[in-house]
Amino acid sequence: QVQLLESGGGSVQAGGSLRLSCAASRRAFSSRALGWFRQAPGKEREFVSGINWSGGRTNYADSVKGRFTISRDNAKNTVYLQMNSLKPEDTAVYYCAADPSRSSSSWSSRYDYWGQGTQVTVSS
Repeated sequence: QVQLLESGGGSVQAGGSLRLSCAASRRAFSSRALGWFRQAPGKEREFVSGINWSGGRTNYADSVKGRFTISRDNAKNTVYLQMNSLKPEDTAVYYCAADPSRSSSSWSSRYDYWGQGTQVTVSS
């Protein structure tokens, strides 16, 4: 079983930056694609970004392209989400998730392990 633990959330003003981290509990992490999702109050969980098993391929939601960057360090079993130029609409609980395949997907149903989430609040 893979356990995921997010960190790095917090409160920031619009235009600011945050870096989220997600540490995994097992080495099996390195063979899996990973993703970041978010859920704002009253809204459905939505895809933010994904990265394949090697880190060589990434994808992003249109709403975060050019502002967010996903990366991973398989030696540390950790995936990151660098968030720049934050907007109030980025306010949500952010979750990392592990996909059993090597290529990432924007479909949440593909992911079988999820972290507990970390709150990101962006004020205007």
